[in-house]
Amino acid sequence: MARARRGQGELEGQVLGVLREADGPVTAAWVQERLGGDLAYTTVVTILTRLLAKDVVARERRGRSFLWTPTADVARLAALRMRRLLDGERDREAVLASFVTALPPDDEQVLRALLEAAGPGRVNIRRTSPTDHGGTED
Repeated sequence: MARARRGQGELEGQVLGVLREADGPVTAAWVQERLGGDLAYTTVVTILTRLLAKDVVARERRGRSFLWTPTADVARLAALRMRRLLDGERDREAVLASFVTALPPDDEQVLRALLEAAGPGRVNIRRTSPTDHGGTED
């Protein structure tokens, strides 16, 4: 029976979550053991290296191997993924407007509060219709 493939970024989140449970710097073998299953050691090292490139983990050489430490949480990793997706789009305003339009009211209020807390110079957001790509007001 074939094993179900993980969603994009799911494994990175799992690895980062395991690292955050550690009491200090750990080896890739430690991470592999905590993840369980049939995940190859080389896969764990690949994921850790990707997380290093995203600046959400740090590593230090210890003998012939590396010790890994989280420098961010899973929320930061998700935010980085969202930013990467947004950076790949030509019409950022339309994507952001569509995103805000699709938010449940509670999430919209959280976003509003975060923007207000970020200080002056931030854009005020408003609820838009799916055909309105304005998404901002002055």
